[in-house]
Parts: sequence; structure tokens; C-alpha cells
Amino acid sequence: MRRRNRILPILAAIAVVAVSGISLAAGADGDANPFHMTFWSLLPAIIAIALALITKEVYSSLFVGIVVGGLLYSGFSFEGTLTHVFNDGIVSVLSDAYNVGILVFLVILGVLVALINKAGGSAAFGRWAAVHIKTRVGASLATVCLGVLIFIDDYFNCLTVGSVMRPVTDKHGISRAKLAYLIDATAAPICIIAPVSSWAAAVSSYVEEGNGLYLFIRAIPFNFYAILTIVMMIVLSLADLEFGPMAKHEKNAREKGDLFSGVKAYSASLNEEGNPKGKVLDLILPIAVLIVSCVIGMIYSGGFFEGTGFIDAFSNSDASVGLMLGSAVTLVITVIYYLFRRVLSFSDMMKEIPEGFKSMVPAILILTFAWSLKAMTDSLGAKQFVETLVKGSASSFMSLLPAIVFLIACFLAFATGTSWGTFGILIPITLGVFPLTDPLGIICVSACMAGAVCGDHCSPISDTTIMSSAGAQCDHVTHVSTQLPYAITVAAVSFVSYLLAGLLPNALIVLPFAIVLMVLTLIAIKKLRKKDA
Repeated sequence: MRRRNRILPILAAIAVVAVSGISLAAGADGDANPFHMTFWSLLPAIIAIALALITKEVYSSLFVGIVVGGLLYSGFSFEGTLTHVFNDGIVSVLSDAYNVGILVFLVILGVLVALINKAGGSAAFGRWAAVHIKTRVGASLATVCLGVLIFIDDYFNCLTVGSVMRPVTDKHGISRAKLAYLIDATAAPICIIAPVSSWAAAVSSYVEEGNGLYLFIRAIPFNFYAILTIVMMIVLSLADLEFGPMAKHEKNAREKGDLFSGVKAYSASLNEEGNPKGKVLDLILPIAVLIVSCVIGMIYSGGFFEGTGFIDAFSNSDASVGLMLGSAVTLVITVIYYLFRRVLSFSDMMKEIPEGFKSMVPAILILTFAWSLKAMTDSLGAKQFVETLVKGSASSFMSLLPAIVFLIACFLAFATGTSWGTFGILIPITLGVFPLTDPLGIICVSACMAGAVCGDHCSPISDTTIMSSAGAQCDHVTHVSTQLPYAITVAAVSFVSYLLAGLLPNALIVLPFAIVLMVLTLIAIKKLRKKDA
């Protein structure tokens, strides 16, 4: 019955589009497409959003949006729809050299994660931390630092930080709910401000003319939610501040030794312990090599070795080429290093290749469908329609757009549980309104990324949220309920910051204001808690 209830909205959406669209197409003159550069050009994205809200199924919702785009483009011709969806959509985006490079990077990244875990690098760091960390504050900050260090990918972050830090935080009486929050807060929020990450690659893929990395880097200072989340974690740890349901869990862990507050722990085992001979260097070296290799790969693609300056080469780099080449070099070096260390045999490492590929399948599916949905809306002239609409009728509200985009992205990502799907829908529309050189456009793109991460952070159906619960072996509902007040607090400060940024698009002024406002908000919360106590 539940599956039927999810299928009915999909069928109803297609039926409504078919009936209304055929009648409109029938009245069109000649070969002109009546849907081009009209409100109908946004319908594929709107339907994808609506279905995701109703069904909570991201893949099917995106695919239905793609099909609707094909129907509108072809005038509801069966053959035309089939050809446009697959040839001009899915096949086209998967045969694009830039997109293929991004997918190769993701696959290699998945393989590297599997190899590091299998070699015992993650477990070795956990053993080291258990010996050297002496206090609760130290355990919390060490968890944050490890999460920041593993900025390459959020999946890697969740799986690694959880398995490494559980013994350390348990020893110092930190609740599993707090550990799950720290894992989640150093996953997507860190990846979205790291130029060398799978998230940077995904965002860059939605920007035309190879300017994706340039846009991503310029947007970092305005990514208030991600930056303020880091500030909040540090302040919470240093000030020993907890509020909302988290306060109860931390009190029980500190005073009673009850890490779960009576709620049964998540019992699934996510990771193997790996090779007991593993050392901390087996974790750190591949990550360090990956960072260096990807940076060299990107400046190579930007012409650095042909005489271009470093800054210009990095700004003009092709993220697809740079990340792909850098990750490939890292994989080879990692395999040689593990063979030299004798922590893994060659056959064991080859067995991890399909496991690493499997871990990236969800990300690859979302990217493929998001790219295809973008191709459908582009073919219908959605960018031109939105640009004309916004610039023609909403010029007086331009300063409010960053805050509005932030709220829309928050809601969409919360409802769908995916940041990447939100990027795929909103970033192309935003770039259709603003050129890359427009400071307000940079802020709006950053607001889209920040809002997507915020919604993803709060959503109970987000894969990152689910993996954070699993990584901490914490009850999932407990993690969501304890994290939500923290995420909403940061979101509120971020919203105010975007209001200011819309009026004053200068990161040197707005970012310090946002950080100070975040700290003052936490100080006020601490004083209120003392007064209530």
C-alpha cells in the first residue's frame, strides 16, 4: 500500500502534464514550441521538487522531471520524447568529457576510501587518539579536527570519523548523539568549502565554460552556514555548552555514563577494523598526496607549466581534468605505498576496487539525473525565461535574493535529503539570472550551496545524516532530534547574514559580522540556560 501511495503522485503528475500540454501544443502555430522560454520551461524542475517532497524518492522524482522535460520539448511525441530524454539527455551528459572526468574522480575516490579503511589507517588513528587525548574538550576538538582533515568527501568523512573516534569519545563520556552531530557537522559543511573535494567537483559540473572551480572558490567566503557551523562546534566544545535535547544526552553521558540516554544504539557494523599493522601514516599520507596531486593537476589544466601564473592557472583550471589526474596519481602511489608497507596484498587491493565503486553509486546516480534534468530545462529555455522574469519584474528585490535562495535551498534539501540534487536544480537557474562576474550572483550561488547543506544537515532522509548516525552508532531519530536545534540556530544567523550580504556584498565586512553574531548568539544561549537553571 505504501509503495502504491508513492507511485500514484508520479502517474498523476505525468497525466496532468500530458493532458494540459497536449491541448496547448495543439493550439500552437507551425513548428514553434509553445513551451520554450515560458513558465512551462520550469515545469520539469518543479515536478521533480514536488514529487521529491511527496514521495521522498529522489531518483524517481528526478527521472520523472527529465521525462516531463522530454515531453514538453518534443510536443508529446513518443519517439521525440524517447530520443530527447536519452540521446540529448542521459547519453549526452554521460558522454561529455567534463562530466566523465568528474565521475572518474568519484570512483577513484571511493576506491581510495576502501583501501585506506582496509589497510587499517583509520583504526590506527583511533588507537593513537585514545592514548594522546586526555579530556572531554580535547576529544571533541580532536573529532572536529579529524573531520576537517578528511574534507575530500562526506561519505569518507562519516565512515572514517565515526569508526576512529567512537572509542575516544566513549572514554571521555561524550554521548553518541553529540558524536553523531560532530560527524555530521564536519561532513557536508566541510566538503562544501573545500576546493579539492567531490562536492567542489559536483558544483563545478553545473557551471558552463569551465568556470566552475573559479565560481566555487569565490563563493567560499559567503558560505555562511558551513563556516558558522565550524565556529559553533569550536565554541560548543570550548565553552562546554549544550542546549535543547542534546543537553539531556550529554548530562546522562557525563554523570551516569549512559552514552545513549536509554535509547538502543545503532548496531550495524559499518567498517572492518582493517589490518592491525596499520599506522596513522596509512591514513594521512594518501590524503596528503591526494591534496597535492589534485592541486598540481588543476594548475596543470590551467596552463601553469606553460607559463601562466599560479593564481591565474588555478582560476582557469578545469576541475574535471585536475581532480581526475590528481586522484589517479594518488591511487597509483597509494597502491605502491601499501605494497611497500606490506599492509595489503595486490589481490586484496584489487578486491577493494568494486567495493569502492559501489560506495559511489548513489552519488553518480544523483549527478547523472541532475545533469540530465538541467539539459531538459536548458533545451526549453528556462534560463532565459528566469533571467527575463527576475530582471524585468523583481529588480527592486535583488538585495533580498541571497536570503530567499538560502531559504528555498534549505527547504528543498530538507525535503529531498540531497544537497547534490538541490545544486542541480537551483544553481543553473541562479546562473541564468546573474553573470559570473556579478558579486550578487556569487553570493546567491553560495546561498544555494549553504542552504542545500543546511537542509541536508537537518533532513532525516539525508544519506549523510543517516551515515552519521551509523558512524556514531547512535539511534537515527535521536541524532536528528538532537542536531536540529543546533542546525536551526546556525541557519537563523546565516539568514541574517545573507540579508546583510544582499545589501553589502563584501565578504571582508559580512563574514566577520556573521562570525561575531554567531558567537554572541551562543553566549546569549549560555546565559539563558544558566538563568533557567
